[in-house]
Amino acid sequence: MTQDKNQAEQSAFPDERGYFGDFGGRFVPETLMPALDELTIAYREAMADEAFRARLAQLQATYTGRPTPVTYAARLSEQLGGARIYLKREDLAHTGAHKINNALGQALLAQRMGKQRVIAETGAGQHGVASATAAALLGLECHVYMGSVDMARQQPNVFRMKLL
Repeated sequence: MTQDKNQAEQSAFPDERGYFGDFGGRFVPETLMPALDELTIAYREAMADEAFRARLAQLQATYTGRPTPVTYAARLSEQLGGARIYLKREDLAHTGAHKINNALGQALLAQRMGKQRVIAETGAGQHGVASATAAALLGLECHVYMGSVDMARQQPNVFRMKLL
């Protein structure tokens, strides 16, 4: 095996810090690095803080509705001939999708960092709704960026974001 191929295979997995290669699997403009470094430190501290993790777990259980159920898809299993297929019902989470799981954790971390607002971008609107929902719950301001064509197509989600 050549060294280049060996390095490529090794970089398919993160190191003990969760990084891929020398740059952690990210390339961003240098002007953003101080903010990302601050975020990295805050995230590691939050994950080491049992109270933070307990608060997130409590919100996931009582606000988001986690864990969401798993439903056996009997007819699909039968039609495909043998495999027992189960569907994870993330559509039953608050806001109707899995997006709230990540948005809630990010908003809680932003609050812990003393930030006043969160920002998000969205296409179909689900991520924007989840971010606005999490921000509203925690008393944070939320700015959602969405293209005008998407806004026209996804008016119900735009309405929800504005409402929050």
